[in-house]
Amino acid sequence: MIRYLVFGCVYAFAAAVQPGPLQAYLISRSLAIGWRKTVPSAFAPLLSDGPIIVVVLFVLSTIPHGVLHLLQCVGGIFLLFLAYSAFREWKQYNEKREVPIHSGKQSLLKATMINLINPNAYLGWSLVMGPLFLRGWRESPADGLALLVGFYGTLVVTSIAIILLVSRARNLGPRVLRASMGIAVIGLAGFGCYQLWLGILEW
Repeated sequence: MIRYLVFGCVYAFAAAVQPGPLQAYLISRSLAIGWRKTVPSAFAPLLSDGPIIVVVLFVLSTIPHGVLHLLQCVGGIFLLFLAYSAFREWKQYNEKREVPIHSGKQSLLKATMINLINPNAYLGWSLVMGPLFLRGWRESPADGLALLVGFYGTLVVTSIAIILLVSRARNLGPRVLRASMGIAVIGLAGFGCYQLWLGILEW
């Protein structure tokens, strides 16, 4: 059981610290609205990955390969929309503005949507987590559960740590904060274009 727990922790940490659409979104939101309103977004995988696991294990292997590329295109368009929204916040940034009380909920919903349309989550489960989970479950249900606990526990904790570290930039002054938000916009737009390029190239 320990080896499955350790593998889940290691794999989740590697996934969380690597640049990706969700990470770029967490950074942009933590800079824009602060860590308190962004922390709920770290729990997005707990909401999104249930349907992802079901789709990967029971549907993805039976549908045409082109569907994955269509998913990449849709994900790219959604990321570009998020980049545009972040750009508007960067352009209209006001350090004295009040944050709406529902911002945390909106961030969680958007982060969940990013995970749902991100092909990397499907590929990760179909090529790595899925086979290993099934193998562990056959050996002992405790092994499969240990893999899930290690993976999602580490993923959430690491994402929260990233949010807290990035949000400290708010104490460095409005110029640094605005510049950091601009970098986040570029990250979201870059990932969106990359998703579109992959989808169109492999169509």
